[in-house]
Amino acid sequence: MSQPSVRLLVCDDHLVVRAGLLALLGSAPDIEVVGEAGTGEEAIALAAKLTPDVVLMDLQLGEGMDGVEATRRITASAGPAPHVLVLTTYDTDADITRAIEAGATGYLLKAERPEELFAAIHAAAQGRTTLSPPVASRVMARMRKPQPTLTDRELDILAQLSQGLGNRDIARALFISEATVKTHLGRIYDKLGVDTRAGAVAVAKEQRLLP
Repeated sequence: MSQPSVRLLVCDDHLVVRAGLLALLGSAPDIEVVGEAGTGEEAIALAAKLTPDVVLMDLQLGEGMDGVEATRRITASAGPAPHVLVLTTYDTDADITRAIEAGATGYLLKAERPEELFAAIHAAAQGRTTLSPPVASRVMARMRKPQPTLTDRELDILAQLSQGLGNRDIARALFISEATVKTHLGRIYDKLGVDTRAGAVAVAKEQRLLP
């Protein structure tokens, strides 16, 4: 028994990649591509106009809105919103978290086999989550890993650090000595598993320790 046809909107800013996807999807008898977009803004407009079942969304879209923001706006639109299936080359914790929190139903890597992509599109149309194996592994590892616990003072210093302040300026802002700042920085690095100021800020943002 054949599956019901899924109406699909494809969003990718690379013309060659998009053409390849359209050719590939054209070989699936139960998937109908109803439109294609090269920007996040286009995807939002076409999703409202064409009412697809699923939007196949790239994350990096060049200039303008990225795929995460486009996903957030499409899934939050009034009325029955399409499901969004992310198809990307990026599998960092930050990208995965942002996409899922924005409302993406699934997260697939472009290295997947065609049949896996077709199956994920049908799953997304039914509201079921599909994650590429490497993505699923990262999500599980993240859930198992306890979040680092920073003291209020360490969070204060981290906030100053994120604004690009040096040790002397942080010490002045918080009315503490430079030596105390250095001690706290050492503890922050240990807890976050980093060894640079930029690394500390990046991990803190990824783990939502900073506003």
